[in-house]
Amino acid sequence: MKANSQSKSDKKSLFHKISDIVFRALVVIFIVFGGYYYQVHVMGLKGNLTKIAGELGREKAINEENLKKLDEVAAEIDKLKAEDQRVRNDSLEEEVKNIQETYKKAVGVYDELVDLRAKTKNTTPFDKDFADALTKLSQRDFAKASEILTSLTKKIIDEEVKIAATFSIPQNVPESNAPPGSGYSRQSVGVEGLGNYMVSIVAADLGATRVIVDTASDSDCGNECPVLPLATYVSRNGAYAGINGSYFCPSDYASCAGKTNTFDLLVMNSKKTYFNSDNNVYSNNPVVVFGEGYVRFIGAASGWGRDTSPNGVLSNYPLLLSGGNITFGGDDDPKKGSRGGRSFVANRGNTVYIGVVHSSTVAETARVLKTLGMENALNLDNGGSTALWSGGYKAGPGRNIPNAILFVKK
Repeated sequence: MKANSQSKSDKKSLFHKISDIVFRALVVIFIVFGGYYYQVHVMGLKGNLTKIAGELGREKAINEENLKKLDEVAAEIDKLKAEDQRVRNDSLEEEVKNIQETYKKAVGVYDELVDLRAKTKNTTPFDKDFADALTKLSQRDFAKASEILTSLTKKIIDEEVKIAATFSIPQNVPESNAPPGSGYSRQSVGVEGLGNYMVSIVAADLGATRVIVDTASDSDCGNECPVLPLATYVSRNGAYAGINGSYFCPSDYASCAGKTNTFDLLVMNSKKTYFNSDNNVYSNNPVVVFGEGYVRFIGAASGWGRDTSPNGVLSNYPLLLSGGNITFGGDDDPKKGSRGGRSFVANRGNTVYIGVVHSSTVAETARVLKTLGMENALNLDNGGSTALWSGGYKAGPGRNIPNAILFVKK
């Protein structure tokens, strides 16, 4: 009898715990519309909701309506607590699972919205759809919330295609398929079968230039890591040119809660400090190594030791060219397949190039760089992080970044 009583007590306790998780998640959805930020933890999703709805608490009428809905949700939760425990435990377990799955999808769509905002300020219709999806989720209409999010993803993709179609190369940009011998150039490159692409590019002869990598952090960092504008990296190193570096987890991405501004790729800065060595022991991501008078592109970070004699080491992906041959022709990643500014580092002989191919996919960028006669080339971070400096910003400035590649005169 005592065991049975204990079992019922355990079930009741489990129900209360699950009810509290659901209640806290729903409360946060609405309160963030009013600009209040709370820490939440729904099955490993702590912090994501705050970032998801951070920009959606703008309209007073919506706020008031959501507060009314909040009262209704609270009443419903009280009703749920009064129902049969065993039946409700099973039901709530399924409900929490649905919350997890739909929020994961919502986080992804929110990150897509962040990327879109880097290309256009007119995102109000998309923000409204996202708010509608959250409302449906709060009402536990998971199917409808998922349907809205799926539709919104397609709308975002269509909008990005529309924006890309409006890009045109200015008439004063000269046409040339030869890269500059030195310094900065903006030129139109004609690629057979694809058309013309505008390229902003800086050339540096390694006989006169030292290529270095600088980082905002002095050591490995797991969350809320330091970041700097590209202009600051240039200034504090006395560089004459620079470009954004590796992929990282920016603070404006909802999916980056708990790992803000981190990067997990191999990097060695000019102070000879290696970053992320432990998680790159078996990495297949390519690496570029900048030495005194030489540059090397290596197919996999696992093939590079921890030599501190170079001036900089940076890993990113994909490798675009190797030995003059295209090594990336596209994959199923929609981000790589969308058009935007594509940052790169490349070489031809003893000349290193940094630059941006405008309104291009990653695969098209490889074609453009092959047309320019590059021997090796590595894709860098892009989207809202795209930034190129040569006497001033030639692209960007973009968001603040954790590392950068810089040209410094010897």
